[in-house]
Amino acid sequence: MSRRTCRGLIAGLGVAALTLLPSASASASHSTSLPRKEQSSKTCSHPLAPVALVGSNELITVVGASLGAATGELRLYQRKGGCFEETGGPFPAELGVGGLSVDHHEGDGTTPAGLFGFAPVMYGALADPGLAYSYRRLVCGDWWDEDARSPAYNQFVQLPCGATPSFGGGSEALWRTLPAYDYFAVINYNAAPVVKGRGSAIFLHVSTGAPTIGCVSLPAAALLLVLRSLSPAMHPLIAIGTAATLATLRARQNL
Repeated sequence: MSRRTCRGLIAGLGVAALTLLPSASASASHSTSLPRKEQSSKTCSHPLAPVALVGSNELITVVGASLGAATGELRLYQRKGGCFEETGGPFPAELGVGGLSVDHHEGDGTTPAGLFGFAPVMYGALADPGLAYSYRRLVCGDWWDEDARSPAYNQFVQLPCGATPSFGGGSEALWRTLPAYDYFAVINYNAAPVVKGRGSAIFLHVSTGAPTIGCVSLPAAALLLVLRSLSPAMHPLIAIGTAATLATLRARQNL
């Protein structure tokens, strides 16, 4: 994010890390609560073959080589005939300047690790590139509230053009944050309910060629390919972390 812009590992995805990842809705803190896996009766050859993400047919993985790495690798998967198959990537991704964290907090410069959904609206300073999601083209007065003291913390806020916001902190004038916010999706981290200070404005956005302060960013062409692939009807999820943290996430759920 400019001053607060999410500006902008390469590691192979550990099979053990994601083989059994399931889905769920976002929790109050970092990651979703994961239901037990469903068994597929079909024999699948892909490492993610046994996965049956409950209610989800699309998965994005963002995997870093270590918690301290500020770059990673993003891949797309879709469920086809009961099996999850890779459909896109790998794409080079920029992560937080502080790397990855399973305990992300406001301003710590890390990208939160865990399993998350996406908000129902995507945004961008440019025209709708043909997305299945609802899309808002940013205009003067469109902000993201990143002030942990504000009632609208970690929410989109529209103000009259030229109005001074009542909130402070690292809150962003979204329409001015270019090219990072030419297009972006909101990752449902710290959402519903929002925990004050847990972190805000975690987006999947256009890379500026440098690490972010908490988001995940991709080169513009790769980002457009990813965003165009996502559909609310598919209930897509994004899994962020290292092979080890994702394996720990799985183990914590007794999967």
